[in-house]
Amino acid sequence: MDPADVTTAADAKQIVEQRGLDHLKVGVFDLDGILRGKYMSREKFLSALEGGFGFCDVVLGWDSRDQLYDNVTITGWHTGYPDAPVRLLPASCREIPWEEGTLFFLGEFAPPAEAVCPRGVLRRVLERVAEAGFSCRAGFEYEFFLFRETPQTVRDKRFRNLTPMAPDFFGYSLLRSAVHSEFYNLLLDSCRTMEMALEGLHEETGPGVLEAAIAVSDGIAAADKAALFKAFTKVLAQRAGMMATFMAKWSPDWPGQSGHIHLSLGSDDGSAVFHDPGSPHGMSQTMRHFLGGQQRLMPELLALLAPTVNSYRRLIPGFWAPTEASWGIDNRTCALRVVPGSAKSQRIECRVSAADANPYLALAAALAAGLWGVAEQVEPEAAVVGNAYDRRFPKRLALPATLWEAAQRLKASKVARELFGDPFVDHFAATREWEEREFRKHISDWELERYFEII
Repeated sequence: MDPADVTTAADAKQIVEQRGLDHLKVGVFDLDGILRGKYMSREKFLSALEGGFGFCDVVLGWDSRDQLYDNVTITGWHTGYPDAPVRLLPASCREIPWEEGTLFFLGEFAPPAEAVCPRGVLRRVLERVAEAGFSCRAGFEYEFFLFRETPQTVRDKRFRNLTPMAPDFFGYSLLRSAVHSEFYNLLLDSCRTMEMALEGLHEETGPGVLEAAIAVSDGIAAADKAALFKAFTKVLAQRAGMMATFMAKWSPDWPGQSGHIHLSLGSDDGSAVFHDPGSPHGMSQTMRHFLGGQQRLMPELLALLAPTVNSYRRLIPGFWAPTEASWGIDNRTCALRVVPGSAKSQRIECRVSAADANPYLALAAALAAGLWGVAEQVEPEAAVVGNAYDRRFPKRLALPATLWEAAQRLKASKVARELFGDPFVDHFAATREWEEREFRKHISDWELERYFEII
């Protein structure tokens, strides 16, 4: 049996028995989109297929450096950090090419932790999409930098003077991709084997930066593939003697790293939803309202699209990242880029999300906002023609400038609470406040150089 044919618990049991596996790998994604998991014995796995298994809920109660939140209620010292129930997802079965015969399965938190599980949040949004008579198609694009470093050397160097895979600007370079073809092909082949095939991979503009376009998928599979792509690209890079980073902005000298989402709606009967050949730019009324909802709610939901302190270093003029909730026709200076095309290809590209965003939450935000716009028949503002960075926008379109401000906007958003539920909004906003507070504890090199002697 091929992993791609596994859809049920019976299928999963069959492939494990066929391969005679003693152990498997299982994992869940936390709030920051980090893959947390373990090896599981064959006996434990087969049991978990039927009844689930317990995973310490601390992974929902700590940050990306395993530091415990002091401001959340769903878990903490006050609860004793018990196990949270996790259901295995048989259809997520994947080959691990570099571990011969080994299989990987995703899990998803079950109630009560399901209320704050990122995959659960997206699944509930997709249920709303289905109830409205639509289906969702999405594809993620990621930029990531590669360095000839190890986890130890970057720390020894204090993350300074790192050696990139290649120097300087050279976007779309066939020279570079030929020179580094071994890694390119390793990534392409591994992604295809792991059911997250890439439809494009090229050199971006900057030292050692690549851009990968993951093939479009239906519904939650798009986010599964994006989250796994980030996790396993880092694995492949380190196995090749390098490091990959998906930080939004690792250097002030180079463009930031995006995590763009291409999104469209379909209908149950297969007819076009976003495309209307008789309307300007082929935009149907449903597409206009979807776009209007995304634009209107972007300032309130930005914490889901830009979830780290570093995310806001990227959102500056002139570096291929938006600074307001703007939109335009095939305009890459805007936050929302309408891509005209056929009934099959007409879509919206959400360009505000960075590579550091949790794919489940980023897609949930983009999709829920658009669906809300359709329900409320929200018309978008006038499209931007030309350079959005040169435009002055009304205050209602201004994006939060810091993670703290974004967390406050999310926490105060009545629409966000209706879309995602109070438990998730309260928990996620608290985790972003924690992230900002952790940042403020630290004294930067800039402050020392500016104030230590002179002030």
